[in-house]
Amino acid sequence: MKPQTKTNRPSHSVYVVEGEGESAYWTKVGAAWRHEDGKGFNISLTCLPLNGRIVIREPKADTEQGR
Repeated sequence: MKPQTKTNRPSHSVYVVEGEGESAYWTKVGAAWRHEDGKGFNISLTCLPLNGRIVIREPKADTEQGR
């Protein structure tokens, strides 16, 4: 794996999720880049969520839009 920097495409998207199941509301709040050794992430947030839980997921294909 080559080193990841903020100039490279992120490996994951960061969301804050409020609620449960089908009625959960997902808001994208940032991006994550996998560490070179694969044991962690650098995370950049565009806002700091006050409620809900933070979820880090691999991004969906460009043809699919958020939840």
